[in-house]
Amino acid sequence: MRKPLLIFSGTIIVRHSKTIFMGDVKNLTANDAVEKIREIATDANICMFVTDLATRPLMGRPMATQEVDDDGNIWFMSDRNSDKNRDIERDDQVQLFYSHTGNYEYLSIYGSAEIVNDCSKIEELWTPMAKTWFKEGKDDPNISLIKVTPEDAYYWDTKNNKMVSLVKFAMGAMGITPKDDGGVEGKLKL
Repeated sequence: MRKPLLIFSGTIIVRHSKTIFMGDVKNLTANDAVEKIREIATDANICMFVTDLATRPLMGRPMATQEVDDDGNIWFMSDRNSDKNRDIERDDQVQLFYSHTGNYEYLSIYGSAEIVNDCSKIEELWTPMAKTWFKEGKDDPNISLIKVTPEDAYYWDTKNNKMVSLVKFAMGAMGITPKDDGGVEGKLKL
């Protein structure tokens, strides 16, 4: 039996030979999954929004998240004449990649996208920054919304384990190789 070396923030670090095992897997479901998606997507704000998944190289572009609703759907504003809208009309499967390096949070979402033309939802999601792309404001005829419904998602979150990350660096300096980054990761099922 391995003996724990250190315990930080609920994460057990076990010494086995010269390898340190760190990290937890915590799969989340229902409301917990929606809250984790909301937390990371809101904190990171910008994702790489990938369409046309069958084509290589991947067709990705940065997109600002407007909202994560109570069902876990992720909303974006888009020009109705854009390549991404045309890609979604041909194939609604998309992949979103979020990275918030300041908080050590990462999120990958695979799902289906739908183009929505709903003036009241546009009004609800409108921000002054959107005028950069839609010169006529909320009533710009080119505004459309994209709603992404997650089908599969995975997250990595080390923001609550920064101390463990520091310990990892110290262990490396002592010749002990840490196996993981000391974070929490898991599948998100809505």
